[in-house]
Amino acid sequence: MCLILFAWKSHPDYPLVVAANRDEFYDRDTSHMDWWPEHPNMLAGRDRADVIGSPGTWLGFTKTGRFSALTNVRAPSEKKPDARTRGELPLLYLTGKEKPYDFVQKNNKRFEQYNGFNLLMADLSDPNNAEMYWISNRLMMGQSIRPRKTYPEQPLTPGVYGLSNAMLDTPWPKVNHRIASFAQTLAMDKGNLNNADGYLHLLADKHEANEHELPNTGVSREWEKALSSAFIQTPNYGTRSSTILRIRKDGAFEMVERRFDAKGTIGHEVVTGELIGAPGSNLSV
Repeated sequence: MCLILFAWKSHPDYPLVVAANRDEFYDRDTSHMDWWPEHPNMLAGRDRADVIGSPGTWLGFTKTGRFSALTNVRAPSEKKPDARTRGELPLLYLTGKEKPYDFVQKNNKRFEQYNGFNLLMADLSDPNNAEMYWISNRLMMGQSIRPRKTYPEQPLTPGVYGLSNAMLDTPWPKVNHRIASFAQTLAMDKGNLNNADGYLHLLADKHEANEHELPNTGVSREWEKALSSAFIQTPNYGTRSSTILRIRKDGAFEMVERRFDAKGTIGHEVVTGELIGAPGSNLSV
């Protein structure tokens, strides 16, 4: 993922709303959002590239109320070609049973095996004690990104957040430009899970930042500008999917995925359901 906008406990009907774009090379082998046969309660896309480690996902959700999403930290100078694939981290969380904080404590030594990442984790299995965490194995020191050695507890308080390829809420143009639109769309959402078009529209924005707004992440200025829009479209690299996830307080959920190649839209999926144990659900834990 390269842009994740999300609202945590900031809507009267939804404890969690996520609007996210995944940017990747068009030729990277990927399966669309679906239920995984080996993890039948998990709904996620699947990375099928030849990687070190277990091919995983960039964003997923389970009927037991677990959510996770990942972005890379853009720091080309410190990228290790022999690092494990970062996509296995959301998979590890989604298929496990640890609460977010316990997951971090259990795996903090493991985090050293990956290039820079941001990981979001939420647990809504108990609506009265729902929790969400952000963790990164990198930190900002001045204008430089450095490996993190310790992982303090970092629960998220209710609010609207934006995450790209730096730290949480780093004011990159695409984050600043879209988070206001996200908040406005959220405010107009009546909580009926019946129209994701507004969220998809704001993710489709191709506005590129002005030269003076661009961050300096170690890529060329031309590439920096191409990557500055919410929706990226170049001949070989761009936004591969836009995903909307809304989870309602009564346990009803909807996940929407719209997929793209260099020429435009190539697929659209909508999955609805209820959390295990939710009122009206015929499922139980």
